[in-house]
Amino acid sequence: MPKRETSTVESAAAGGVQATEHSMKGKSRHEPCEPCDALPACLERQLRYNLCRFEPRSQDLFHALALGVKEQLLDDWRSTRSRDAEGDKRQVAYLSLEFLMGRALGNALLNLDLTQDARHALLPFAVTLETLAQEEHDAGLGNGGLGRLAACFLDSCASMDIAATGYGIRYEYGMFAQKIVDGFQIERPDRWLREGNPWEVRLHAYSVLVPFFGHTESYVDREGRRHIQWVGTQDVRAVPHDMPVPGYRNGRINTLRLWKAEATDDFDLEEFNQGDYAEAVARKNLAEQITMVLYPNDASENGKELRLRQQYFLCSASLQDMLRRHIARFGDDLSQFAKHNVVQLNDTHPAIAVPELMRLLIDVHCLEWDQAWAITSATMAYTNHTLLPEALECWSVRMLGHMLPRILEIIFEINARYLDLVAHHWPGDADMLAKMSIIEEGSEPRVRMAYLAIVGSFSVNGVAALHTELLTRGLFKDFHALWADKFNNKTNGVTPRRWLMACNPQLASLIDRRLGSDWREDLNRLSSLGAFTSDTDFIKAWREVKTANKAALAALVEHECGVTFDTQMLFDVQVKRIHEYKRQLMNVLHVIHLYQRVLKGDTQGMVPRCVLIGGKAAPGYATAKLIIKLAGNVAHMVNSDPHVTPWLRFAFLPNYNVSAMEVIAPGTDLSEQISTAGKEASGTGNMKFMMNGALTMGTLDGANIEILEAVGEDNFFLFGLNADEVARLKEDYRPKDIIAASPALCSVLELIRSGHFSLQEPGLFDPLVDAIESPWDQWMTAADFDAFVSAQARAAALYATPDEWTVRSIRNTAASGRFSSDATIARYRDDIWRGA
Repeated sequence: MPKRETSTVESAAAGGVQATEHSMKGKSRHEPCEPCDALPACLERQLRYNLCRFEPRSQDLFHALALGVKEQLLDDWRSTRSRDAEGDKRQVAYLSLEFLMGRALGNALLNLDLTQDARHALLPFAVTLETLAQEEHDAGLGNGGLGRLAACFLDSCASMDIAATGYGIRYEYGMFAQKIVDGFQIERPDRWLREGNPWEVRLHAYSVLVPFFGHTESYVDREGRRHIQWVGTQDVRAVPHDMPVPGYRNGRINTLRLWKAEATDDFDLEEFNQGDYAEAVARKNLAEQITMVLYPNDASENGKELRLRQQYFLCSASLQDMLRRHIARFGDDLSQFAKHNVVQLNDTHPAIAVPELMRLLIDVHCLEWDQAWAITSATMAYTNHTLLPEALECWSVRMLGHMLPRILEIIFEINARYLDLVAHHWPGDADMLAKMSIIEEGSEPRVRMAYLAIVGSFSVNGVAALHTELLTRGLFKDFHALWADKFNNKTNGVTPRRWLMACNPQLASLIDRRLGSDWREDLNRLSSLGAFTSDTDFIKAWREVKTANKAALAALVEHECGVTFDTQMLFDVQVKRIHEYKRQLMNVLHVIHLYQRVLKGDTQGMVPRCVLIGGKAAPGYATAKLIIKLAGNVAHMVNSDPHVTPWLRFAFLPNYNVSAMEVIAPGTDLSEQISTAGKEASGTGNMKFMMNGALTMGTLDGANIEILEAVGEDNFFLFGLNADEVARLKEDYRPKDIIAASPALCSVLELIRSGHFSLQEPGLFDPLVDAIESPWDQWMTAADFDAFVSAQARAAALYATPDEWTVRSIRNTAASGRFSSDATIARYRDDIWRGA
C-alpha cells in the first residue's frame, strides 16, 4: 500500500512550530487534542524564535498570534487527516475558482474557543485583540457571493464533522482593490500577500504536473488495445498551499488546499545555453501567470485564454490529488472511487473537471471508457448559480483544441455518446439534437460548459426554490425532461459563526442571556426569540445593541467616505457586486427622489435616513462603472447641502469586502435586495442582514421568497413584479408610457438629464436614462420604481415607531435559522453526498 498522506506533519515544520504527537486513545471524535502549549507561550516563542522580533510592530504581533493559533490546532489537523484516511466516510472535494474567506484570526479563535486566551496573551503588549485583528489582510481569493458561499460551506462542513477539502487557486493578487477617484472606479492591485500569509503551509512534496498545449498520438499495445498519448506538452507545476478550516469546537480541522503555479524548471537549459535568455524567462513567467491574479478581464483573447488555463489548472491538480489520496487509502483499484469520493462543482467554472477525470482514468490509469464514464458520472455533482444565459461559460473549440487537445477529444467523444441518448429520447428531432448538443455549432463552434457539467454529473442543483424552478422550466428544461431525477434544490445559507457570533458579539451575548448558548450549535433555536417580542426590557436591550452597531458602521463610513451618519436615522444599505440586474441604479433614483422632496420642502412625514451603497464593478463593465459615478455625484450634491442633510445622507463605500460586511450587517436597519425578479439565483447578503436583525426591502427573487415565507409579510417590505410578470411584460414593454404616468420618476430622470449631477460633464449620465427608457431594458427599472417608492414609504413609517421596528427586527433574527449554511450542508450531505 502506498504511504498515507500526513500533511500536517509537514505543516508543523513549514509553520515554524514544534508539534508533537498526542495520543487520541480514549478521546471522542469531537474532542479536540490538548494544545502543545498555552497560547501566551506560543505567542512569545513565535516572536522570539520564528520572527526574531524583540520590539514587535502590530503586524509582527498579528503574525505571531496567528502562528501561535495555528500551532494550537496542528495536532487536531493531523488527527483529522488521519481519521479521514482510515475511515470509511465519503470524501467531499469542493471545487471552486473562488473562496472569499475574509480574515481568519477572529473566526479561528471563536471556533477553537481561544478568544479569551488570545486577550490574555496580548496583555503584556498593551494592544487589544480587536486592534490587532485589523492587521490581517482579507484573503484575495474571491470577488463576490460565489466565493463567500464557498467559505461558508467549508466552515459548516468542518463544524458538522464532514470530511471535506476545498480546492482553489492561490491568487497572488485578488481581483482588484477599488479606489474612487473623481467619482470613478479605479482598479488597483490587491496585494493581499504582501505581508505573507501565516495560515498557509506550502507542501511541495504533493506537487503535481498539469499539461498544456502539445498534441495527441495513438498507439496499440501488445494486447491490441488502442491508447492515446498527450505529448509535447508544456507542463506547469501545481504546488499546494494548505490553510486550516477549524470546525466549531469539535476537534475537526478541514483543509482548504490552494494551488500555486510554478515553472517546472527555473530555466530551459538548452534555450539558455543557446543564448535565448529572454525566451527561457518568458516561459517561466507564462507558467506562473496562471495564479497571478483572480479572474482576469476576459474581454480580450489573452484574458479568455488565461481564465481557461486557470480552470483547467485547478481541476487537473485537484483531481490528481484526489486520485493519489484514494490510492493511498484503497490501492490501485479505482472501481469504488465514486463510492468514496464526490466532487461538488461550484458553478460552471470547474466543469472541465468532467473530461479531465476521464483523461486521468483512461490515459493514466488505463481504464476502459465505459468504466471511466461510470466512475466520473457518479462522482461529479454540479451547482448552478446563475439564471443569466450570458453568464454560462462557453469556450471556443479552436482555443480548447490549441491549449487542451486531449481534453477536446474527450469532450467530442462524450458529446457523441450523449447525443445518441438524446436521439433515442427524441427520435428524428434534429433541432433538439442541435439545441442540446454540448458543442454549439456556428462560424466559431463553442463548447457549452454548463451542458458538459449537466451531462457528466449525477446531481444538478439550484440554490433557491425559485432559481431551481426557473432552471427546470427555462434554461435547462430539455435536460430536465431527459433527466428529471438529476435536478434538485439546495437553498443557500451563511455560517452563523462568522455572520452572527463573530461579527455581532453584543447581540450574540444578549441572545445567550435569554436562550442560553445552545442556539450556537442549532440556529433553529433562535425561533424562541419570538417569545420576547412583548418584553419591553428585551426590546430596549435589542435596540441598544443595534444603536451601538450603527455607531461602529457610522465610524466606518466616516473613515472611508468622509460622510457623517447619524445613528438616530434609518440606515438603508445595499452592498453587493455592481450589476444592472441588482438595480443599484433604482436605489440611486430613489435617493434623488428623496432629495427632490427635501428641496421642495415636502418633508411632511419624512423619516431621516442614511443610504449606503457599496460594491465593485467588473473592470470592463462600463454601465456598472457609470452607475458608481452617478452614485458618487448624487452623494456629493446631497451631502453638501445643509438643507438636505438633516433628512438625507448618502455614501458610496469603496473597496467593499468581507471585513467591511462584518461591520455593515450588524449596523443595518433596512437591507436592499431589489434585483429584477427572475434574475438573482439566491443571494446570501440578504441572509446575513436578516440574521443580524435587519428588515428586508425586496422583490420576489432568489432566496428573498423563502425569507418572506420564513418571517411573514408584516416583517418584510415586498414590492415589484414577480418573475412571471416580468416575462410577460417583456413581450410588450413600454417604459416611456410608464415614466409619463409617474410624476416621481419623470421628475427624477429630468433632473439627471438636466445635468444637475454632472455640471462639468454634460450628458454624462444620458446612457443610464436611455437604458431605463428603452423597451429592451430587461431589468424593468421603470416598471418597479413607483412600487419601490411606496414600499420605502412603508418602511419609513414603521421606523418612526421604534418599538414596532425593533419587534420586527427581533422576528427577522428569530426566523433566520433555516438560512444557516449548516442546514444547507445537511441537505447536501443527505441528498447528494450520501455517505459523507
